[in-house]
Amino acid sequence: MSDETEGVRRVLTGLINSDPGSREALEAQHGQVWDTDEVRRDFEVTGFLAPFVSVVRKSDGLRGTLMFQHLPRFYFSFTRE
Repeated sequence: MSDETEGVRRVLTGLINSDPGSREALEAQHGQVWDTDEVRRDFEVTGFLAPFVSVVRKSDGLRGTLMFQHLPRFYFSFTRE
């Protein structure tokens, strides 16, 4: 099966992880930031295609996506579907 987004996602993943931000820097750029435990608390992860995860927000059932960086692992930029 062909993934039309793979090339773009690889470039984006490389950009994000080439200069990973601190939590404070990510918050300044993207707003709320979650670590792994916080994501587990607030979301159900339903899919994964780096640098994105598909999620359902537990508080209201809203579906959306989060972006993430590898190390340190932070999730950010919640976008609703």
